[in-house]
Amino acid sequence: MTPRHEARIRAALDEALQAGYRVLASGTSVDAVCAAVAALEDSPLFNAGRGAVCNADGAHELDAAVMDGASLRAGAVAAVSRIRNPVLAARAVMEKSRHVLLAGRGAERFARTHGLRMAATSYFHVRSRNPRGTVGAVALDAAGNLAAATSTGGYTGKLPGRVGDSPIVGAGTYADNAACAVSGTGLGEAFMRAVLAHDVAARMRYRGESLARASRAALRTVRRLGGDGGLVALDRRGNIAMPFTSEGMYRASIDPRGRRGLAIYR
Repeated sequence: MTPRHEARIRAALDEALQAGYRVLASGTSVDAVCAAVAALEDSPLFNAGRGAVCNADGAHELDAAVMDGASLRAGAVAAVSRIRNPVLAARAVMEKSRHVLLAGRGAERFARTHGLRMAATSYFHVRSRNPRGTVGAVALDAAGNLAAATSTGGYTGKLPGRVGDSPIVGAGTYADNAACAVSGTGLGEAFMRAVLAHDVAARMRYRGESLARASRAALRTVRRLGGDGGLVALDRRGNIAMPFTSEGMYRASIDPRGRRGLAIYR
């Protein structure tokens, strides 16, 4: 991490933060998380959308999900390779179909039918990329509604067809107004086995744990399964938690007064 690269990362995080915040001023939490994640997908600095990693065949397979905490509606796409902004396709699945998860060519056909931007496979290739990672956002709007969105390219060298936790409701993405909104990043297989995102919400609802305590406890379960990573979470009172067990995690937040926080390491 050179100072120049760190500056670029911070600038991209701030841009995504502002994209979501601007929308949140007059829109919904779903609008905000989709705007923030789409901005990160458009950046070549992150493992989502443009800049996503390659699988064992040298191809890109992208996953994304979005969930509305007010209605518990959710949408997701998995193993897609031509959708420019998978998070917007996930939202279309949520709002314009009776399904939750579409995969592969069927998801791409659906996205094209609903007017989403497609891209040549070369668009997703960049010279340098992270070996793994995920982007995500959580938001609370003026109506008190929570939302979460997550997008990823998986990890370098994954088997073709492999799907991680990001598009799996309750694993990498979850939102429920009764508890919290969560977006996770880390070893997807462990996150799925731990049902990490839902575990945070369940600990809050059934054990009365705070957002911070529930988030840390859920990550400990992931660690016992041999995984590392982190999450961003927000509860209905506006409390924020962004714990991680890895060396660092790109993260940013903004409060109702517009005060921002950006960090990479502890």
